[in-house]
Parts: sequence; structure tokens; C-alpha cells
Amino acid sequence: MSGTSVSAVSLDEVREAQKMLSGVARTTVLEGSRFLSGLVGAPVHLKCENLQRTGSFKVRGAYVRIAGLSEQERAAGVVAASAGNHAQGVALAAALLGVRSTVFMPEGAPLPKVAATREYGAEVRLYGQIVDETMRAAQEYARATGAVFIHPFDHPDVIAGQGTVGLEILEQCPEVRTVVVGIGGGGLAAGIAVAVKALRPDVRIVGVQAAGAAAYPPSLAAGHPVSVEAPATMADGIKVGRPGEVPFRIVEELVDEVRTVSEDELSSALLLLLERAKLVVEPAGASPVAALLSDPGAFEGPVVAVLSGGNVDPLLMQRILRHGMAAAGRYLSLRLRLTDRPGALAALLEVLSEVDANVLDVSHVRTDPRLGLTEAEVELHLETKGPEHCAEVGSALRDAGYLVMD
Repeated sequence: MSGTSVSAVSLDEVREAQKMLSGVARTTVLEGSRFLSGLVGAPVHLKCENLQRTGSFKVRGAYVRIAGLSEQERAAGVVAASAGNHAQGVALAAALLGVRSTVFMPEGAPLPKVAATREYGAEVRLYGQIVDETMRAAQEYARATGAVFIHPFDHPDVIAGQGTVGLEILEQCPEVRTVVVGIGGGGLAAGIAVAVKALRPDVRIVGVQAAGAAAYPPSLAAGHPVSVEAPATMADGIKVGRPGEVPFRIVEELVDEVRTVSEDELSSALLLLLERAKLVVEPAGASPVAALLSDPGAFEGPVVAVLSGGNVDPLLMQRILRHGMAAAGRYLSLRLRLTDRPGALAALLEVLSEVDANVLDVSHVRTDPRLGLTEAEVELHLETKGPEHCAEVGSALRDAGYLVMD
């Protein structure tokens, strides 16, 4: 399984990878979701790869790829480039196999991911501002040292390892009709498609990309991988500007549809998973749920949504949750003018109390050249109960005579 030719990965190779991963990768749980099932009108299950070792599915492909190296290749060590999940997967897989690993990460990579990669045993080198720069540095290191470059998705062994997720889905939910999976470079979607379509060709495979980093729709239209300039999304796990050559051909042949989701839909999905399923999931891992939320009637059940990872920086999580609450109409920011007199702020807060809006933060500005002599400006951050409650808050403030600014 160590060849590098661009060819389809077989079911036998995925099954071989499953044997290889026994005792290495966890068989992650399949959790039912009552909320999503009610929304879709059919059973919806969550495949929790966010609970996998290293917090994502990446260890599966990394281990299979490194295990397939010759003794001479292992002696030279391995090198990888990643902003987080692949880095940790390679570091752990290499440590388990007794292989020296070097991982290049962007200079702005979240500190928890850098620390975790080091703790798994890799030498971490910070280079570049974006993953493309980091990738080039890792490939140059491979050429200079003889270390084997472990690509995050563009290799048959990696795809075979990721395909073991598909085998588990069929074992855990044999009645499945639709599998929804996030797509970055395409390794996970390709692997799942190989396994599932070989055994159940009637199962529909739906890939999901972030709209700001959606390279697959134009690539599929063109019939070959196409680059997207400056991909931009909070979902760094699927923030890939160009599909891999190997997974692209498999996705083109076996994946039934590729959908895109917005940043608002991603953050809403992440919030829902945290509140309803009690699962910490990164934005890329939440992309299948975002697709279900955006168009629930489009998926035949039973549905399995693959939560590909749970490695999210706490600071990013805080920002995403606020964004998700705002997208769901549960977080409202307002700026308004009022008369600058004693008790004016208390009166404003009383209006908000009457409509049951929870005040999270207040900024009271009294000295600003934009303000009149007797004016003050107040910026409010409120927790609300949904879009209708937001409208009710706005109406109550206007009825009380306050000027709400845009």
C-alpha cells in the first residue's frame, strides 16, 4: 500500500487498513440526535470522530501511511505540514511506530495545537503565515534530508486509512441511506466513499465545503482540480485551496453531491452541537450538521453526519459561539442615543428588563465630538431568545423614545 500512483483505492485496501489500525484508532461512537432527526424527519446519527485519538480522524490515514514505509524510509524519518489535526495525527502515528517526525506549522497556529503536537513526540518548526507556505517548507525539508513527506490527503494509503470510518458507519448503522461529510482536500470523503459505495452503492454520499474555501464545485465542473485564490473560512480543517489529485478522482466518481455552507451556518451548527449534543466540535467537523440545518428536506434518512474533529482553540471557540448566537438571533448588539442626565442609563436598563433581555455588556460614552451637548451614546450587548425576541427588544426601545443607531 505504499505506491504513489494516482489510482482508485480498493475496498480490500480499506479493510487491510482497518486491520492495521486495530488497537491504534478508536471505533468512535455513533450518537443519535433527536433534534436533527426531528428537523430532517428521519433518524440522524453523529459519527463522533471528534472523540478519536488526537481529536480527529487524521491519525487513521497518518498511521497507515507511515506503517507502509520501508525500513529504510522509516530510518530517514517523516515530515508533515499542518495547522493542527494532521500535525497531531502524524506525531502520534510516528511515535507509535518508533519513527522520528518533524512537523512544520504556521507561525500563527493555535498554541494548544502546537503544544499537543510536541507532546505527541514531534519536533515542531514554525514557518510561514499560511499552510501553503508551511507545506512548501516541509517539502523542501524532505528533499534536503531524505525524510518522507506525509501528505494530509493526497495519497492512496492516507485515503485507505480514512476509509475505515466508512466501514464503521456501515457496521454501526447498516440501514444508513445518506452519509454527510466535510471536504477539504478530499481524503476523508474519498475514503468513506470507497468503503461505502463498494458495499452499499445505494447509499448517497454528500460532501460539504465552506463557501469561502469551496474548491470542489469548480473543480468538478472543470473535470480536474482547480485552485481557489485566498480561501477564507473559520473552518481551518477544510480550508484547502485545491483538491488533491488522488482524492479528486475518487470524489468525482463516487461522491453524489458537494454542497457549500456559510460561516453563519457553520457557527450555528457548532453552537447546536455544543448545546444539544454536548459535543465540542471544530467548525470543519460541524460542516455536515450545517448542511442539514440549511436544507433539512434534502437528505434521505437514516442520515450519518461525520463530525471529523474537535480540536478548536478556546479563544476561537469563544468568538464562534458569539457569532453562532448572533446568527441564531440569540445575541444582539445595539448602539443608541439617549439624553445625558442622571438616571437615564437606569431607565434604559429598566426597559430592557421589562422585555426580559439579558444585558451582557454596556459601554456608556459621554464625551465624543459626534455627540451633542446633552447626548450620550450607549452600546449594548444582549442575550436574547431568538429573532422574534430581538424584534421585540428593538420595538420596545423605539416605543420608549430611544434612537437606535445602525
